[in-house]
Amino acid sequence: MVKGLYTAYTGMVNEQRRLDTHTNNLANSNTTGYKKEGATAQSFDDELAIRIKDTSSNLMPRRMGIINMGVDIGETYTDYSQGSFKITDKPADLAISGQGFFACEFTDKYGNTSIKYTRDGEFQVDRDGIFRTADGDYLLNMNAAMNSQTGDNAHIQIDPLQPYTINQQGFIYQEGQMVGQIGFVDFADYNYLEKYGENFVQPIEGGQVIASEADIEQGALETSNVNIVDEMVTMITIQRAYEAGQKMIQAEDETLEMAVSQVGRIG
Repeated sequence: MVKGLYTAYTGMVNEQRRLDTHTNNLANSNTTGYKKEGATAQSFDDELAIRIKDTSSNLMPRRMGIINMGVDIGETYTDYSQGSFKITDKPADLAISGQGFFACEFTDKYGNTSIKYTRDGEFQVDRDGIFRTADGDYLLNMNAAMNSQTGDNAHIQIDPLQPYTINQQGFIYQEGQMVGQIGFVDFADYNYLEKYGENFVQPIEGGQVIASEADIEQGALETSNVNIVDEMVTMITIQRAYEAGQKMIQAEDETLEMAVSQVGRIG
């Protein structure tokens, strides 16, 4: 009976963690380029149960059979499927049609510089003509993105006083001349990516940068791939599973109370 409490408890903890994941998805449903997350569940390994201090069978504990102690979060994964596009007509707003990420030179609060990757193409051109993210991080050019380089030569700079266009390959043109190329790349295996901060990803050991075959769409932004209706339905299912765990614990508790307070009176 006590083992039933542990089984119900692990199930409730699992559902709480799943709820946290889907709540975060809903909170970022309007975040540009956000990729939703999901969680899988796995059961603990089965174990052989034996009677404690049992010496009735040739001084050997008697086997009671196989038991399972419940479930746990298997893994949290990211769904990298593409979101829909929102037309903004702003020249610095970019969206990636296909697989790939914009490469950005990111500086943390300690002043450390590294390269992070994002699907959020809401860029801006500062008064010096340099492309930056909304938080001020630099967008890298294609050569720097492919070779994982940072520094002044890795940034994209144009004439801020002249209009510009960006084609599907990411080439930037001003007055008929090519003046730069947007840095966007892909990865050989998305299993070697992890989320960083609000809307970045970064490769872990083994992650390999490759050329992206996607197209760049100027004047558009990729919206989140979160489906609000699906998330709400999933959260309702999680809530019902959590309530079932609560009822199971209550039933186990009542059974234990009967065993303690009533069984001893028999006879």
